[in-house]
Amino acid sequence: MTVDYSCAEGVAQVHLNRPERLNAVVPALVEDLLAAFGRAREDGARVVVLAGRGKSFCAGHDLKEPVPVETEDETRARLERIQDVTRAIRDYPGIVIAAVHGYALGAGAEFALGCDLIVTADAKFGFPEVGVGLSVTGGISSLLPKLVGPHQAKEWLLLGEQITGNRLLQLGVVYRDVYDHEKHAMKLARRIIAQPPVAALLAKRAIDQGYDSTLDQALATEVEHALQTSLSGENEAPRKDFNQ
Repeated sequence: MTVDYSCAEGVAQVHLNRPERLNAVVPALVEDLLAAFGRAREDGARVVVLAGRGKSFCAGHDLKEPVPVETEDETRARLERIQDVTRAIRDYPGIVIAAVHGYALGAGAEFALGCDLIVTADAKFGFPEVGVGLSVTGGISSLLPKLVGPHQAKEWLLLGEQITGNRLLQLGVVYRDVYDHEKHAMKLARRIIAQPPVAALLAKRAIDQGYDSTLDQALATEVEHALQTSLSGENEAPRKDFNQ
């Protein structure tokens, strides 16, 4: 298997597992990754931690693989299948945390930046596609400008320069840049598990939907979410008094 999966106490751990190729993307990895997110749904995992085995998170598409001989329709289907990973991450009914170390390039950067929270350790993100005559495909044309602004996004895509996890921390994209990134990601997962589940999920959905909404749409969504949290009974739990 090109992806390892485990789940315990509401937290699913998904590891890209092609360490000999820096977890570079091949069709089998795409299918295994989608299957892992499907298993997490079936297991009812409230948090998924996505990480990579070996020296790096994911070095992008495996350029040592032979270029496929395909029709236009076959190429379209292959690209859309890769995009299904972004859909699986963004649509997951829980929180997805990326634990990133080493390289997160191309598709690897897209996988990581599509997650809800990111923890890094000596990480380098980058988009080398333009330099090799390719185009980004994992939704990053929408996600990256919203994370760092359109001019910064164009700079990174056009020049292909690598961005450190610490730089993304300064920009507010990365939650923490630490030595033991997976351990920290699991601590973060347990903090999220301790939150009321409906409220946590709706907070994620409100932000994601607000990205693409007008203010009026966002206000309407917030009312609907407030009604759902009110009906969930979670707000009847003991509340902390922060003045004590």
